[in-house]
Amino acid sequence: MNIFIWPFKLIWRVINFIFNITGRLVGVILGLTLMIIGLILTAMVISAVVGIPLLILGLLLTVKSLF
Repeated sequence: MNIFIWPFKLIWRVINFIFNITGRLVGVILGLTLMIIGLILTAMVISAVVGIPLLILGLLLTVKSLF
């Protein structure tokens, strides 16, 4: 059962690592930038495989930085 939770823990640890290095303001700016890039890549159907994870990562980083 722990193997199914592992990818989510890994993503959360990466977000915490970025947040600890950059701080709140840079975290929000970086998160918004990743969301914009992810949205642009998702609009192009071929690169949606890369765009959707970037969009989610940017959203999580922004939420973590704001709260």
